Amino acid sequence: MKRLAMAALLAVGTTVLAPMAAHAAQLDNDARSVIPKNIQQIIVVDYRAMQNSQAAMDLKARVLPPPLKQLEEAMKNSGFNENHDVEELAFAAFRVSDQDTKTVGIAQGQFDLSSIMANIKKSKVKPQVIRDNKLYPMGKSGMLVVFLNPTTLVFGSSDALKIAMDVRDGLAPGLLNNANMLQQMTSVDTEPLWSIMDDKGTQYMMHGLLGEASQLTDYDSIKKRLLGSRYTMNFQNGVKFNLVVSTPDTFTAATMSSLLNAAAMYKKVSGTAVEKSAIDDTTIDSSAGDLEVSFAASDSQFSTLLQSPLFHSVVQ
Repeated sequence: MKRLAMAALLAVGTTVLAPMAAHAAQLDNDARSVIPKNIQQIIVVDYRAMQNSQAAMDLKARVLPPPLKQLEEAMKNSGFNENHDVEELAFAAFRVSDQDTKTVGIAQGQFDLSSIMANIKKSKVKPQVIRDNKLYPMGKSGMLVVFLNPTTLVFGSSDALKIAMDVRDGLAPGLLNNANMLQQMTSVDTEPLWSIMDDKGTQYMMHGLLGEASQLTDYDSIKKRLLGSRYTMNFQNGVKFNLVVSTPDTFTAATMSSLLNAAAMYKKVSGTAVEKSAIDDTTIDSSAGDLEVSFAASDSQFSTLLQSPLFHSVVQ
């Protein structure tokens, strides 16, 4: 059902969406070196192709969460040409406490550092210095940027970048110490758009997806068996979305599949014709220990769904 596909996208905290190009959106070693171990979610997109898909741009405009929108605006207003300089854009949200998360943006591409530094020098801007790392203001956005090398830059708030630099300098554990998230990544990072999420984020997402169906069973006991999730999205030749939720066993995955199918039936009873069609276009199943949700639609069908009451209720 499309409601579940869209709800998954929104609950996960989807960011800039891109159409599928012929290449993968992979994080190189420099990009991975700044991501803390306690990662909540990573979203990676092929940024070069994003503006070629109106469906992707429409969805981005409606679902981009405020923290990510702030980072994207900072990038646009900082003097970088996001259409030419930036080839790949990633957002990494990590936990600093049970109630607080920070987010950094990671841009990969070919940056003319000599010209960038010449402009910075001309403006007489002084950087913040963290050991050997120099953090420069991104215009008037309040964000800062640090250049790891001519192909990778990291940007975000001062607090978030300090943590990222601690990880890069070996003073705090990083992504390489998180085996579960690395395993999730290897399953999707050959795709042009992908995301991975940790166990707690996945548990919260699935509660939102289930809606009334969560009352059919003791979801609080089941949610502890949701280990993480990953999704890919493709805007080439229509819209295709695939979500996989990892569980420790076949029984848990099958139970979650049954619950999601029940949620689909609940919604189909009261949904509009467009929403009912969207539900029919979504497949919910399980395989071994994985819950699998997939959705496919034409661009026009997807555009219509974006205007539906269902979409707006999910967004809020």
